[in-house]
Amino acid sequence: MLYFTRAKTPGILLICALGILLSLPNLAPKPRFLPAAFPWHQVHLGLDLRGGSYLLLQIDFAAVEKQDLTSLVDQVRQTMRQANLGYTDLHADPANNQVVLHPLNAADIPAATKALDKLITYEPGASSANIAIANGPGGTVDISIPRQALAARESAAVQQSITIIQRRIDGSGVLNPSIARQGRDEIVVQLPGISDPDRVKQLIGTTAHMTFQLVDTAATPGPVAPLGDERLPMANDPTQFMDVDSQIAVDGKDLNNAQASTNPQTGQWDVNFTLNSVGAREFADVTTANVGKPFAIVLDGKIIEAPVIQEPITGGSGQITGGFTAQKATDLALLLRAGALPAPINIVEEQSVGPELGADAIRDGTLALAAGFLLVLTFMAVFYGLFGWFANLALVMNLILMLAILSIMGATLTLPGMAGILLTLGMSVDANILINERVREEVRGGRKPLAALEAGYKRAYGTIIDSNVTTLLAHVTLFIFGSPPVRGFAVTICVGIISTLFTATVLVRLITSRWYIARRPAQLPV
Repeated sequence: MLYFTRAKTPGILLICALGILLSLPNLAPKPRFLPAAFPWHQVHLGLDLRGGSYLLLQIDFAAVEKQDLTSLVDQVRQTMRQANLGYTDLHADPANNQVVLHPLNAADIPAATKALDKLITYEPGASSANIAIANGPGGTVDISIPRQALAARESAAVQQSITIIQRRIDGSGVLNPSIARQGRDEIVVQLPGISDPDRVKQLIGTTAHMTFQLVDTAATPGPVAPLGDERLPMANDPTQFMDVDSQIAVDGKDLNNAQASTNPQTGQWDVNFTLNSVGAREFADVTTANVGKPFAIVLDGKIIEAPVIQEPITGGSGQITGGFTAQKATDLALLLRAGALPAPINIVEEQSVGPELGADAIRDGTLALAAGFLLVLTFMAVFYGLFGWFANLALVMNLILMLAILSIMGATLTLPGMAGILLTLGMSVDANILINERVREEVRGGRKPLAALEAGYKRAYGTIIDSNVTTLLAHVTLFIFGSPPVRGFAVTICVGIISTLFTATVLVRLITSRWYIARRPAQLPV
């Protein structure tokens, strides 16, 4: 147990040296002798240590269901048209989460059902089809969305929302945000260092669904929009409305890129956009067929502008002008690049932690960590003498390795994380106590120093590994199912267990081995 090969000893020392180097970014600037590719990352401070803002978002799943039903109505309408089958009624039934189709003739029901079968799909890993088709009362065909399919759609909407929110926040310049799902329909957003998150809130809360729709120039003023149209307000004047074709000509999901820039002719800020191949083809078709007609650019149900199509636009690019300020143009371009949220999001809770409170938390947490660390060092030195100091050296290296691993991961340190570090140090010492007590037992049993060391380490290892592995599994479970603060605690514990297994079972053994070879003591000072 105390024998180390020539290759193993340099390997252990190399790990320790790398640990020291990788933990240095938290204390000093990068030395010039290190190559540019060498990782140089810091541990980031969490909201409770640095101060910042906490937002609890809730996804409007009712809007998701409404959107799915609206899309399903369009698909059924298109399918019936392609099959040359008539119908007297086609409408969404939100109460039963279904679309009701009334074919023109009862004899067409089998043909309609067969035609609609092609709309049935199975997503990978889904437990049911996306829709279910059944004959309803009064000669109707009911196309419903099963509960399992809706739950899968809602879960996908949450994950998509998290991805888009992450893009938007990253694009706004906020560093080290924490974004995590909570429960069925909630998302927790933590913004360290941001005490006034108004701009970020606006970026998060904007759905940013952009569409291009033709303006109905033949519509006559009336209390409601004509059939096939929808009446939308102007973004710059909500009291003014315009009737547009409810059929979307080009969808903003086909945007490839968007950038804010100043117009060299007017000096105003505009947003230039480019479309992918699908969007470019649709844009070319609609502008070619509607030269001389106004074409509305709609963002979240409000018309930004409605320019007249002067000529076919076949290049797949365009420009949005709306009297933007530099900030508004930049934000709109960012929103369009990040993509539209799958559903509206509401901010249901907001908290702010001032930097003073964060500084107090850092001071108190550091004091607790230092006090606990010194108490552990003192205990080991008093109770185990020289072997206690061996354990203390390993304990210091354990702390350095934990800091190094957390730095490489780019982890965010919170108060629960600091508590996890202190707890890990106690667990690390526990492993050394177990080894020392085993060695003591062997010495009391009359064994010679070398035999006592060999037997003590050998008998303690099984217990140390078993206890640390079971603790690791428990905290992996905490990380998977816990809330963000709990996950931060679990991460530090898991990292600490890995470094503890190295320092307690390898590093201390190496130190003890080198000491024994150099001294050859007649008795062990343990």
